Amino acid sequence: MQDNNLTDIKIQNQKIIDNKELNLWEALIPVFALIGMLAFNVYVYGDDALSGSNQFILLLGAAVATIVGFFNKVSFKIMIEEVSENIKSTTGALLILLMVGALAGTWLISGVIPSMIYYGLQILNPTIFLAACVIICAIISIATGSSWTTSATVGIALIGIGEALGVSLGMTAGAILSGAYFGDKMSPLSDTTNLAPAMAGGELFDHIKYMAYTTVPTILITFIIFIILGFTQDTSGATDTSVLLKDIEKTFNISGWLFLVPAAVVFLIIKKHLH
Repeated sequence: MQDNNLTDIKIQNQKIIDNKELNLWEALIPVFALIGMLAFNVYVYGDDALSGSNQFILLLGAAVATIVGFFNKVSFKIMIEEVSENIKSTTGALLILLMVGALAGTWLISGVIPSMIYYGLQILNPTIFLAACVIICAIISIATGSSWTTSATVGIALIGIGEALGVSLGMTAGAILSGAYFGDKMSPLSDTTNLAPAMAGGELFDHIKYMAYTTVPTILITFIIFIILGFTQDTSGATDTSVLLKDIEKTFNISGWLFLVPAAVVFLIIKKHLH
């Protein structure tokens, strides 16, 4: 009986927090504030907004959300606890993103990615140029996990080659982006591909498997269309990539042995998936 009395006293002494229920417009205040500040920041700083000022704007957006919380009787301690719980749920994905960034940088410096570009550029032919753009960009994007890195490296080189061949700039860009975004979505090294299942509480390879149901048919249709376009359009010029290839050879150590590195990654991914 004494234990029950103590329990009753503890329950009576607990502080009950009466949170005010937010309406839709109150909940959207931090969202609208963040969008407005980001838009103003980009307008003022342009491309330099990514150098650090955007991060400051994100902190200001968090401050606005905190103020809304205070007005609705949510203590700062509870806010910090909720932030801590959210960080715990995404820690695995954040660590993966850090390692992926290090991996992509290592592959670029060591010559793995340049070797992919080097050998890929040598198989180009005017007739299959657009289809080759899709394949090359997809492979490199899967290997790096970044569509932006692919577009900014091999994509720029392919744009120049396409212009030399007389291929439409829009078609070349479309082929590059098609392959790059496909590889980005299907790569286990991609940041968005890792974050999506982490936030939803799912498994990475289950996420990739279910994405394949829509992305693989799409890329196959795209690939067939670019093959047809390659055979129907008239091209002029030749794929003179000698200058670019020489520059790559001077800057990096190009070797077929470097493909053992991405091959090992693919092997480990398949091994993990099978287990």
